[in-house]
Amino acid sequence: MSEAKARNASPAKGRKTTKTKRRIAPAATRVKRRSVSDPSKNLKEIREQQAATAAILKVIASSPSDTTPVFEAIASSAKRLLGGYSAAVFRYVDGNVHLAAFTPTKPAADEALRADFPTPVEQFVAFRLAQHGKPFPISDTEEVSHAPVTAIARLHGFRSMLWVPMVNSDVTIGIICVTRVEPGAFAPHHTELLQTFADQAVIAIENTRLFNETREALERQTATADILKVIASSPSDVAPVFEAIATSANRLLGGYSTAVFRYVEGMACLEAFTPTTPAADEVLTLSFPLPQADFQPLELAQGGEPVQIPDSDQLTHPRVRQISQARGWRSMLLVPLMNAETPIGVITVTRTETGIFADHHVQLLQTFADQAVIAISNVGLFNEVQQRTRDLSRSLDDLRAAQDRLVQTEKLASLGQLTAGIAHEIKNPLNFVNNFSALSAELTDELNDLLKSAALTDNIRAEADELTKMLKDNLEKVVQHGKRADSIVKNMLLHSREGSGEHRPADINSLLDESLNLAYHGARAEKPGFNITLQRDLDAAAGSVELFPQEITRAFLNLISNSFYAATKRKTENGQSGFEPLLTASTKNLGSTVEIRIRDNGTGIPSEVQEKMFNPFFTTKPAGEGTGLGLSMTHDIIVKQHGGRIDVVTKPGQFTEFIIVLPRKSNFSGSDRGET
Repeated sequence: MSEAKARNASPAKGRKTTKTKRRIAPAATRVKRRSVSDPSKNLKEIREQQAATAAILKVIASSPSDTTPVFEAIASSAKRLLGGYSAAVFRYVDGNVHLAAFTPTKPAADEALRADFPTPVEQFVAFRLAQHGKPFPISDTEEVSHAPVTAIARLHGFRSMLWVPMVNSDVTIGIICVTRVEPGAFAPHHTELLQTFADQAVIAIENTRLFNETREALERQTATADILKVIASSPSDVAPVFEAIATSANRLLGGYSTAVFRYVEGMACLEAFTPTTPAADEVLTLSFPLPQADFQPLELAQGGEPVQIPDSDQLTHPRVRQISQARGWRSMLLVPLMNAETPIGVITVTRTETGIFADHHVQLLQTFADQAVIAISNVGLFNEVQQRTRDLSRSLDDLRAAQDRLVQTEKLASLGQLTAGIAHEIKNPLNFVNNFSALSAELTDELNDLLKSAALTDNIRAEADELTKMLKDNLEKVVQHGKRADSIVKNMLLHSREGSGEHRPADINSLLDESLNLAYHGARAEKPGFNITLQRDLDAAAGSVELFPQEITRAFLNLISNSFYAATKRKTENGQSGFEPLLTASTKNLGSTVEIRIRDNGTGIPSEVQEKMFNPFFTTKPAGEGTGLGLSMTHDIIVKQHGGRIDVVTKPGQFTEFIIVLPRKSNFSGSDRGET
């Protein structure tokens, strides 16, 4: 019981006190005389004391992290071995006296004892009685001048007391008390035994402190190591790190809730938190993100140092007090995340009880804050490296593409020179073959005319006619294949023109429209009966594209000519008067690229042909109608020379659509054209 309560309960001294002393004094004398006259009992007590101290040492060894079992064993053994009415163990912690263990007496008295603690040490009677660290016996509580002691004794029903302080390095850290119903002095060996118990209690307290400090240090080291592992395993994401920090901080600091906040572009963002109740968690998550100016922890910890809020009820800031009530906490520790003296976030740990956090808890949370800053910096550096790597990769890809296009242009130029040389060498003998074949066919007709006037038998004439006819047929075949060879040579010369022209911006709509007109009139000139409907859907926003106009026009002409052929072929094969050949050409602005579509309603392309259609010299046209170079050269011009893309969508018997995508800008300069 506290001193104030005891003072109120103490009656005035009177004659009753004197009578009680005279009545109990002979009993005390008899107890002392029995103790001296019974050596066997003294030996038994010594053995019991030794057994009790050994038992307490066992409890200390078996309970390294908790002093409660030790204090309970001490209280029980002290009461039994000292013949006490009650025994209790008290501890001084943070300026308060705590009831650590006691032996029960009466329910009402026990309840009153529990209700008195914890209490400030200044109000604890024994604190002043045994403040010098020495045992303090009270033979008769009715004879002491300190009224609260008498009141406490009467309330609990005892007459004598023995207080033995627990001293560690000259500092009193607690006290053990044994009471007896009868008055009288405690034997010296009882005092010594209780002093032994006090020493054992100090050992238990120190062992537990060391054990808990070691365990907490190990837990802190393990937690920091685990967080470092998370940092190492999450180089591109801070979320796992923040979650690990919140969980570890809440556990190691005994928190009610822990949250990690970051400041991003003027906003306070909730990065991680430990859940409490669904309603409170909803209030928290719905509150973020919010402007930094409205984020109270930033204002509280703006100096960059840890800040403690011992009691939220004493806060003058209404918003923080409102959050405290909504979340259900009473005290808070805030540690800012500092990067080069700039706050970039904050960690908060709350508790439901009031009071300040221990220094080692503040230090631990500061360590977590430093780790959070490291994680943020690592992720920023990692992302910068990744972005730089992506930029370098794109630059390398662009360089390789430009190199490929340059190489392709050089190849086309070299191939053009080679092809032109071969074509010119072939063209002269081919002209002789064609000319002399035609002349020989005419000479065969003249030979037949001469033979008509000659006197020949019917058999010889028939045989001569057959030979001249066979010779004429052979010559006509030579002429036919010569014309095909001549067509191939002309195409080779067409594709081998030196240089690719000027690389410059050109209006894509104009190029496509010009190509349509050239192809149409060329087809009409070659076959007067040719006819096809042309539809144009040109996007005015398509604009200009940096390219080789001469090469792109050549590619367009090849595709349009193939579409003319497919549409005309379908009309011929179907023989339907209702079918009309149709070609649609369109352009579309795609921002950094331009799309060109050329679609016909012709025969379509079978799947087995699609795989080979861009191969050089592959053609499905009859002899004399195709060389197999058009689509191959078109592919090289669009893809390899201009860095574009060409796709084909087709359905056999219905349509074919070529889809071309050209970049608006390419990496060619004047020296990159491959001209010689």
